[in-house]
Amino acid sequence: METKWLIGIDEAGRGPLAGPVSVGVVAVPLNFDWSLIEGVGDSKAIVPEKREALFRRAQDLRHHRQLNFASSMVGPSVIDEKGIVYAINLAMGRCLKRLNLNEDGCFIKLDGALRAPSQFPQETIIKGDSKEKVIGLASIVAKVTRDRYMERIARRYFQYGFEKHKGYGTRSHRLAILKYGKCPIHRVSYCKNI
Repeated sequence: METKWLIGIDEAGRGPLAGPVSVGVVAVPLNFDWSLIEGVGDSKAIVPEKREALFRRAQDLRHHRQLNFASSMVGPSVIDEKGIVYAINLAMGRCLKRLNLNEDGCFIKLDGALRAPSQFPQETIIKGDSKEKVIGLASIVAKVTRDRYMERIARRYFQYGFEKHKGYGTRSHRLAILKYGKCPIHRVSYCKNI
């Protein structure tokens, strides 16, 4: 069967001390016109305001059925219990199901060390988020979804400053853990050396 859809997959939040891991999956037709959403690339290299604008543009294009995407997050308790790879694969599976994607007519491109379920034709690309626009857009979807969550949860656990560092192990975050202890969204297994 010929390929009709190109799928990009990336994650955000593999390494933080707190919060969920987030996976973004983007599906575009093979002949998708990338001039409809300019500036797509590695989410880490794009300023937050631009990421938000690209995310809103992707939502608009989804509304007009020019592309589709989904994101899913898996929380700290699963990461602690089953590991980060399990959590990422769980989130990825949810996204593929939500987009109703099967192996017919799809080709998946993934960033870094990610692997899709084995029935899908796929390619893993090192630094794929900066080399392939479809992976770059998936990285933006994953990161914006996670960042928005961390900004919301920061209001509940205000003493940690999650809205600034998004759960990553910055000096101010480590000091807050030493002062206040861990909260329910900390990854216990990641905080052992603090």
